[in-house]
Amino acid sequence: MIIAIDGPSGAGKSTVARLLSKELGFEYIDTGAMYRALAYKAYKDNIDINEIEIEEMLKTTTVNYYDNQIFLDGENVEKLIREEAISKAASKISALKIVREKMVELQRKIAADKNVILDGRDIGTTVFPNADFKFFITASAKERAKRRFNQLKESNIEADYESVLSDIIKRDENDSTRQVSPLKMAKDAILIDTTDMDIQETTNAIAEFIGGNNVV
Repeated sequence: MIIAIDGPSGAGKSTVARLLSKELGFEYIDTGAMYRALAYKAYKDNIDINEIEIEEMLKTTTVNYYDNQIFLDGENVEKLIREEAISKAASKISALKIVREKMVELQRKIAADKNVILDGRDIGTTVFPNADFKFFITASAKERAKRRFNQLKESNIEADYESVLSDIIKRDENDSTRQVSPLKMAKDAILIDTTDMDIQETTNAIAEFIGGNNVV
C-alpha cells in the first residue's frame, strides 16, 4: 500500500508522515531528504547546479534510504542536510529534469512491494499517481515561516523571521512554476489545511480518514 503526502515547504508533512509510519507500521521515505542529499553534495563539493555539472555528479553518486535515515555515497547525512543553505540548493537542484527522473526511479524502486508513506511535492501527481491514499497538506505562508523559524532557533541556527518568510514565498513560487513535476495538488487528493492545527491533530485527521476506509 502506498500513502502519498504532498505539500509546500514547512507545512509539516514530513513530521506527520513519520508519525503515521510508526502508527501504521509502514516504512517512511522522505523524498525531500533525497533531493537535499544531492544538494548537500553539490554544495560541499562546490559544484554548480546546472544540467551538465549535475549529470556528471550523478554518475558517481548513490542515494539510499534506510530506517528513516538518508545515506549519500554510503554516509549517513541526515543531520547535515537541514541547514537553510541546503534547503535553497535543494529547491534549485530538484527543478532539473535529470535529477527528478533519477529520483523518481529510485523512489519507485525503494517502495516496491512494501507498505510505504512518502512525502514530497509530486508524489501523488508524478511518482505514484495510483497511490492508495493521497493527501495535500498546506498552511499559510506566515504560519509555515513561523514553524521553520522556531525549528531553526531550537537547533541553535541563526535565523531572521522575515528572511525565512521571504524564502518560503520564493520557494513556493519556484516549486509551483517549475516545468518538471511542479508542486500541485492531485485531483483525487484530500486537502488538509494545518494553519490552525498542530502536528498531532493533523496526524489524527489523516489516520482517522485511512482507518475509516478499513485500512487499519
